[in-house]
Amino acid sequence: MDDEALDMRTRNKLATREAIGAAALRLAVEQGPQGLALVRVGDIAAEAGVSPRTYNNYFSSREEAICAFQTDRARRLGRALRSRPEDEPLDRAITAAVIEHATPAPDRVGLRMIMTTPELEGEALKSFTVAEEPLAAAIAERTSRDPGRDLFPRVMAAAVAGAIRVAGRHWLDQDDDEPFEAVLRRALDHVLPALTPDES
Repeated sequence: MDDEALDMRTRNKLATREAIGAAALRLAVEQGPQGLALVRVGDIAAEAGVSPRTYNNYFSSREEAICAFQTDRARRLGRALRSRPEDEPLDRAITAAVIEHATPAPDRVGLRMIMTTPELEGEALKSFTVAEEPLAAAIAERTSRDPGRDLFPRVMAAAVAGAIRVAGRHWLDQDDDEPFEAVLRRALDHVLPALTPDES
């Protein structure tokens, strides 16, 4: 199989995963506060246009499917940082990567359901943990540090992931129309000043 065919297969698999995740979240939101308990695997599969067997190839639970968009975004955060210009200061590079990772802004209703449903909140917390390792690796590369010996990359990655999570909660709790991006920037401003001049 050539690289082009392999890339197409990878893109098709990603599109299927995203379709299932979007269908799961959409159905849960439509069902209201008790949406998680009312949504069945068969309903999600039908909404996404796939078989239940295909669904099971991608997700092991409804909670995992509903939170898929958060998990997938989290996995891309390290890659987003790696794509930033090499000479860009670390604080600016991290901010730009996070904003890219959070664009477009999450659906407010869907995010509120995830953040206020205990079973979904636990799954969402996993997505933030998923983000830390690739982000730490990217930070280590940019700062020429050994993540196995130096705490800085992992601590900074955990702080950034925490800032994203807190920003999401704060954004949901506000009655004003402040964009999610602006809240994210303010949250990161509390984390990134910890960088020394050499690190930034």
